Amino acid sequence: MIFGNIYSSMLKEQLAILPAPLSCAIRYLTEHDMAAHEPGVFTIDLDGIPVILQVLDLKTGDRSGLRPEIHRKNIDVQFLACGGPEEAGFYTDDGNGQVEENLLDTPRDILFYKNDPAAEEGRIHMIPGTFAIYFPWDVHIPAIQSGDTKSSIRKIVIKVPLDSCLPDSTR
Repeated sequence: MIFGNIYSSMLKEQLAILPAPLSCAIRYLTEHDMAAHEPGVFTIDLDGIPVILQVLDLKTGDRSGLRPEIHRKNIDVQFLACGGPEEAGFYTDDGNGQVEENLLDTPRDILFYKNDPAAEEGRIHMIPGTFAIYFPWDVHIPAIQSGDTKSSIRKIVIKVPLDSCLPDSTR
């Protein structure tokens, strides 16, 4: 997992070390007013790579009501365009999670785990401009409320195909 903020003075250096498709995804977020974008699911082209752009208007919620998720074919670039704050939970997928719902073989490419109170879960505090990149081995729980108050958020998710970030010899 990698996280940062598009307003960081170190963004240029951070983008320089990322695989090109992930760098393009973050640049796309900096070059477009995602807070004003219409909600929905779109296919866009980032330097010749088709990716899915999801523009979601959500409410944050209590952690106990949210399910941990992973993806296998896609890397999630999640971005808080406006609203919030939001907390995002994460931990490493060690293969021992109890599956609640498996939709990996569908276009959604998502698997939900049952909540595991023993999981060593970290948190990212997200404010507008914050992004998090979740790889297939990163279990993540987005849209957790910060404190006792639910917040409206505009969440952007760019789904970058994992194989677009791998060296040609492994595709």
